[in-house]
Amino acid sequence: MIRFLSVSNLAVIDRLELEFGPGFSVLTGETGAGKSILVGAVGLLVGGRASSDLVRTGEEAAIVQAVFEKPDGREVLVRREVSAQGRSRAFVDGALVTTAALRDAAGGLVDLHGQHEHQLLLDPAAHLDLLDEFGGLASARDGVAAAFREWQRVRDERQTLAAREQQKASRAEFLEFQLAEIEKAAPLPGEDGELSHTRQVLANADRLQRLCGDAYIALYEGDEAALPTLAVVWKKVAELAALDPQFGTHLDARDAVKSQLEDLAFFLRSYAQNIDASPARLQEIEDRLALLERLKKKHGPSLADVIARRDALRRELHDIEHATERAAELDALLLSCRNAYRGAAGALSDRRRLAAKEFAQALARGVADLAMPRTRCEVRFADGDGSEIEDRWTPRGYDAAEFYLSPNPGEDVRPLARIASGGELSRIMLALKTLATTDAPGKTLIFDEVDAGIGGAVADTVGARLRRLGARFQVLCITHLPQIAAYGSRHFRIEKAVKEGRTSASVALVDGAQRESEIARMMGGAEVSASVLAGAREMIEAKANIKRKRNR
Repeated sequence: MIRFLSVSNLAVIDRLELEFGPGFSVLTGETGAGKSILVGAVGLLVGGRASSDLVRTGEEAAIVQAVFEKPDGREVLVRREVSAQGRSRAFVDGALVTTAALRDAAGGLVDLHGQHEHQLLLDPAAHLDLLDEFGGLASARDGVAAAFREWQRVRDERQTLAAREQQKASRAEFLEFQLAEIEKAAPLPGEDGELSHTRQVLANADRLQRLCGDAYIALYEGDEAALPTLAVVWKKVAELAALDPQFGTHLDARDAVKSQLEDLAFFLRSYAQNIDASPARLQEIEDRLALLERLKKKHGPSLADVIARRDALRRELHDIEHATERAAELDALLLSCRNAYRGAAGALSDRRRLAAKEFAQALARGVADLAMPRTRCEVRFADGDGSEIEDRWTPRGYDAAEFYLSPNPGEDVRPLARIASGGELSRIMLALKTLATTDAPGKTLIFDEVDAGIGGAVADTVGARLRRLGARFQVLCITHLPQIAAYGSRHFRIEKAVKEGRTSASVALVDGAQRESEIARMMGGAEVSASVLAGAREMIEAKANIKRKRNR
C-alpha cells in the first residue's frame, strides 16, 4: 500500500505531500481541480509513460516519490523524475533503475482502474487465475503443476540423451582418450604432496646424512656422548636419593629418559642409512611430479579434481554404453508422465468449465448491481484439444481462457480489454475484484471514473463495495458522487486556486465539519443551504452506522 506520496512541479501541482492509511479513501473536488493528475502521478511511479507536458510551466523537472509498504511489511521508496526535455529517471530505494525494473518493483503493488495501460486484469493471462480462485481450484492446480514439473524433468533428460546419441561415437572416443590418460598415470589421493616431500628429502640427502651422523655420535658413540655421560649423572642422583628421598622422583624418570634418547639415536642411524640419494631416484620423483602437474593443468586444478574427473568420465562412458537401455526406460517414464499430466490437467479443465458458467453468471449479477443490468458475460476457452498440443502445456494446465462481455444489448460480447467506456470498465473491474482476486492483502487499488453514468441506489452499491474491498486492500477512489464519498474512511479534498497569476492545486484531509461541507457541496453545488448540510451529515452518519452493524 502507499504510505506516503510526494509530488512536485507536476502539471498544476506545485508541491504536495500526502499520508495514506489502509482501508477506503476518497478524493473529491471540482471538475478540473487536478484529481486525475494524482492518478497520473501514481502511474509514473509504476512505470507509466513520461512526457515533458507533465512538467509544470517554468520548472526544470517534475518529481514524484512514494513509500510503498509491501505485504511482508517491508517498505520500498520509489522515485520518478521527468525533465522539461522529456527525459525520465527512476529510482528504487535510492538506486537508479530502468523503467522496466521500476514496473517489476512497484507495478505489482498498485492497480490503476481507469487507465487501460495499467490494468493488470486486462491481461487475459490473469483471467485463468481469477477463474481458479473463484472455483476454489488451487489444490487441483497444484497437482497439475507437480505433474508438469515431473513431465518436464523427464522430457529434458530424454532430449539430452537423444542429443548425446547423435554424437555418441565421437564423444565416446574423446572420453576414452581422456580417461586412458588419467588411468595410465593412476594418481592416488594426496600423492603429489607426498612426492613433493620426498623430493625435498632427496635434494638435501647429503646434509641430512651429515646432520644425522653428527647427532648420533654426539648422542651415542662420541668420546663425550650424551648417553654415557648421563650414566654418570644417574649414578650421582642415585647416591643423592639414598641421602634425601626428594631426588627419588627424578631417579624414577631415568629409564624413560634413557629409552627415549636411545630410540632417537637408533632412528638417526637408521634414517641416514635408508636415504636413497641416487640421482636416478630423484629423477624418478621429478618425472612423476611433472606428470601429475600436467594432469592438474588439464583436469585440475588439484589432484583431487583430477581423480573426480576420472570418476565422472567413467560414469559418462558407462551411460553412453548403456544409453539404449536408459532411453527405453525414459521413453516408458515419459509416456507415464504425459498420461499423468493429461489426467490432472484434464480434470482441472473440466472443473474450470463448470466454474466458468457460474463465474459468468455471478459476474453478470455483480455488474447488474452497478447500473449495467443487461450485461452479458462469458468465459471463452481457446479452441482445440490442448491435451494433444504440448506447446500449450503449462504448470496451470493447457487451458487458455479470456473474459468476454457486452454491456449493451444487441452487441456481441467482446474481450474485456476492448470495453470502450472507462466508467463501465472501472465498474466491471470493481465487480471482478469483489467476486475473486489473486492480489495480496494490502495492495493499492485506485478507481477513477467508477461513478461515470451512475447515481442514486447504484452509487450507494458502488460505495458499499468499495468500502468492503477496503477491508482487504488499500482502496483510493476519485469520485463526484456524495453517495460514494460518504462511505470513505478517509476523505481528501482537492482544490485549485490562482495565486500571483499561477494556478496551483492542493490536497487536504477533511473530517468533521469540513467533510460535511464537502459532501454538501457535492450534493447541492456551490450554494449550500442548512438543509443540504443536514442531509450531508445524515448521509455520513448513515454510512457509518451501516459499517458498525456489519462489524458486529
